[in-house]
Amino acid sequence: MTPTLDPVNDDPKGDIVQAEEARAAAFGTPEPVIDHESNQKGHHSKIYLDDAAAVLEAGGGSVQYTTAESKRVLRKVDLWVCVPMCIIYTIQNMDKQSLSYAAVFNLQAETHLVGTEYSWLTSAVYCIQLVAQPLSSYALVVFPVKYWVMFNYFAWSACLTCLAAAHNFTGLLVGRILLGGFEATILPAFILISQMWWTRREQSYRTVAYLIANSIASIIGPILAYGIGHATQRIHAYQAIFLSLGAISIGIQPLVWFMLPNSPATAKFLRHGNDRLIAVERLRENNTGTKTSKWKWHQFWEAVRDLKTWGWTLMMICTTLPAGAIGSFGGLITQGFGFNSFQTILMQIPTGVIGIITLLAGIFLTNRFKIRWPILAFLCLPCIAGAAGLIRVSRSNLRGLMATYYITWFLAGIQPLLFAWANLNAAGTTKRVVTTAAMFGGSCIGNIVGPQLYFSWEAPTYHTGLYCDIAAWSLLCVLCVAMGFHLRHLNAKQAKRRVALGLPIDILDMSIMSLEEASAYKVALSQQLLEQGFDEARLYEHSFDDMTDFENPTFIYVW
Repeated sequence: MTPTLDPVNDDPKGDIVQAEEARAAAFGTPEPVIDHESNQKGHHSKIYLDDAAAVLEAGGGSVQYTTAESKRVLRKVDLWVCVPMCIIYTIQNMDKQSLSYAAVFNLQAETHLVGTEYSWLTSAVYCIQLVAQPLSSYALVVFPVKYWVMFNYFAWSACLTCLAAAHNFTGLLVGRILLGGFEATILPAFILISQMWWTRREQSYRTVAYLIANSIASIIGPILAYGIGHATQRIHAYQAIFLSLGAISIGIQPLVWFMLPNSPATAKFLRHGNDRLIAVERLRENNTGTKTSKWKWHQFWEAVRDLKTWGWTLMMICTTLPAGAIGSFGGLITQGFGFNSFQTILMQIPTGVIGIITLLAGIFLTNRFKIRWPILAFLCLPCIAGAAGLIRVSRSNLRGLMATYYITWFLAGIQPLLFAWANLNAAGTTKRVVTTAAMFGGSCIGNIVGPQLYFSWEAPTYHTGLYCDIAAWSLLCVLCVAMGFHLRHLNAKQAKRRVALGLPIDILDMSIMSLEEASAYKVALSQQLLEQGFDEARLYEHSFDDMTDFENPTFIYVW
């Protein structure tokens, strides 16, 4: 029998030793559930493995709630958490794309850029992010998430504004390096926030909701750049773009600060009734926990040894190598079709629309069929076809060139869906952060290398870069298939572990079902377990023990 670990004991020291031994035998983890330390007055203080455990303990251990109450709390979470995340991510991506807008308005000529200097302005952002990412990941564990995010948000906005003062490569490079360093924390922070607030069935939609902001930025950004380019007279257009986008970014910060909460344990919008308890209890079926402020080295090393970590990282490199290059050089590619600066800017708007449609279709299909790898593998195919078309279509065939260019923008759906897929397949705060950091590192590598393959002497065709993009998407397609089969194999191993521990072998992942499906399955499962004389609570007793997916035998991988 797996021990039931009670946070309040008459004899804490004796019970905790027994609980630790039983847990180590059953789950293979050295981490205690609760650490009791005696102070000078002889009292015991409790340190919970997960912040959510403290909330539930204060509320009596658990709370019963209806589907209607769950939906009401979910609506609050979406308003106060998802909306500010979408705002931040839209602003960040407009700021990041500002360089490509400036390039269309003669940035290279006005600042005397030569050779590969423009490529390095793109790559420099990701070089510094690769260095800053480990420190940022550590900060996300030990610091309040909201304050860390807002500090970096303000800092990169200020850096973008100051870019307007740069008149040469050195000034632009310094500004881009600082901007990239402060932006490094945003995506890992948002993935951690998603896991803190939403069930696994909800995370895919919410992850896509804020990642779709990248496509929204691709619509709003060109419109703003078009207007700014027409309005400016006293300063260069590229300077006006940096100043305007930086000012917009800073101006929106008070709204984001007011809305974004720190965690379910402290969010003010959950003060009424049992809302806070419901917000936490909803996440029990995730089996991933919410957040703990303790860095756990055994989880770090587990993530390093986990084949999935390196698989996700390699897949992210294959995703961002072509995406980063086309995102940076897309304006120059289309300008090479014969458009002027203003026409080129407007021609980028459909790329955002294509990205939104691709993302929505992808997330609908993944949640409809409860399977990820075929959808991601399929999305690689139009990208390959589009890049091949840009190489082969005659330069006199304007419609054909534009059609193939837009087809490549199916790439906009791959990275968000890949992040959402990886999020569902890791548990434990430190392990999740390390996995995300590794993926983000892969993203940086791809974004560093990709633009360097677009040689200035090959403009405007950039054939070498496009051939490399085709190779990357082809490898990604193969890796998606391999990861799907690997996750299926891990589920089979988990089933064998459950048998050895006396747990039910055939359990389904309710956290990726719809609410109606989950409710019906839970009733059927409860009846089945009752007939078998099995305590249903044992399936989720470690949900908030901050266990990793390897440690928790009831964790189910999504393939």
